[in-house]
Amino acid sequence: MLNSNSTGNGDVVDAVVPFMGESISDGTLAKFLKNPGDRVEVDEPIAQIETDKVTIDVASPEAGVIQKFVAKEGDTVEPGTKIAVISKSGEGVAHVAPSEKTPDKAASQPPPPADKSDEDKPKPKVESASALEKPKKATSPPPPPPPPKRSATEPQLPPKERERRVPMTRLRKRVATRLKDSQNTFALLTTFNEVDMTNLMKLRSEYKDAFLEKHGVKLGLMSGFVKAAVSGLQNQPIINAVIDGDDIIYRDYIDISIAVGTPKGLVVPVIRGAEKMNFAEIEKEINTLAKKASNGTISIDEMAGGSFTISNGGVYGSLLSTPIINPPQSAILGMHTIVSRPMVVGGTIVPRPMMYIALTYDHRLIDGREAVFFLRRIKDVVEDPRRLLLDI
Repeated sequence: MLNSNSTGNGDVVDAVVPFMGESISDGTLAKFLKNPGDRVEVDEPIAQIETDKVTIDVASPEAGVIQKFVAKEGDTVEPGTKIAVISKSGEGVAHVAPSEKTPDKAASQPPPPADKSDEDKPKPKVESASALEKPKKATSPPPPPPPPKRSATEPQLPPKERERRVPMTRLRKRVATRLKDSQNTFALLTTFNEVDMTNLMKLRSEYKDAFLEKHGVKLGLMSGFVKAAVSGLQNQPIINAVIDGDDIIYRDYIDISIAVGTPKGLVVPVIRGAEKMNFAEIEKEINTLAKKASNGTISIDEMAGGSFTISNGGVYGSLLSTPIINPPQSAILGMHTIVSRPMVVGGTIVPRPMMYIALTYDHRLIDGREAVFFLRRIKDVVEDPRRLLLDI
């Protein structure tokens, strides 16, 4: 993945951008993790490349000292692009710095005299020539108007002292594009229901210690909803399907994407073959993927695909929302916060831990009947997990 190109006497190697995935052709050099003159070891990250989906490290191909950087932060780079030069012995580092400074000084000295001479005579001639050329050029090309219009829309807001402008990350721009495409393409419709969490929470409370001791992972609520979603998708396979042109593709597998919020943006790692997994396997996979997503080590392959998405806004305190479909899927389940509310049980009003659930679906493919039946299945399984054991 890393190419080390020897130059000169073989003491110098190049650090280049690695292969970033089948669907990614370029990225942005987000930041350097080292400085020129720093000592680095083999495979030690020296820079980070930000792509539309993940952040990728550029590692040092050899142990040595960084001589110089040949790319700048913010540059768009492709796989194979050289970003740094590393000296294995570190001997050339001292010579590189002064050699880079001297041309700068030399380059800075000639301009002044040229400027002075230009100020005296050439300037009026150049100005008069440019003045004559400007009206001719301005009348001929019509393309110039569009760019100012685009840029004018942004600076319309007057600058303020306590504001700062920060460029959007590639991941944030990608998320924004996909979500807007989803709204423009799908016939989005959301249906709601509410779930009594009493039995699932009781199951979790009674067996959490034994579960942790045997499987080495905590028993959470998400695994219960994943299992419920699997059951619902098996009962309503159209929700696991997708439109492709004039055809409907039915998937005979269930790969569930779990939306995870990270400091850099929303990512959706995929639990593959969820229909074949038990509670422990699901919890382990969720924990592994969530950790990778949070620390930025998740790979593109771990986010590719997915036939259905679950988004748990409840962890942030969301009471109710209408999630947006993750293209090219056809539906997404939204979980929300658990609130104790008065409910009528057996003719008596009692407090119950309740959660609102929402299903946003593509109404071009899925009818309201299937959507409601799917949510009913989620509700039935979560409220009585024994249904999974008996398959009823």
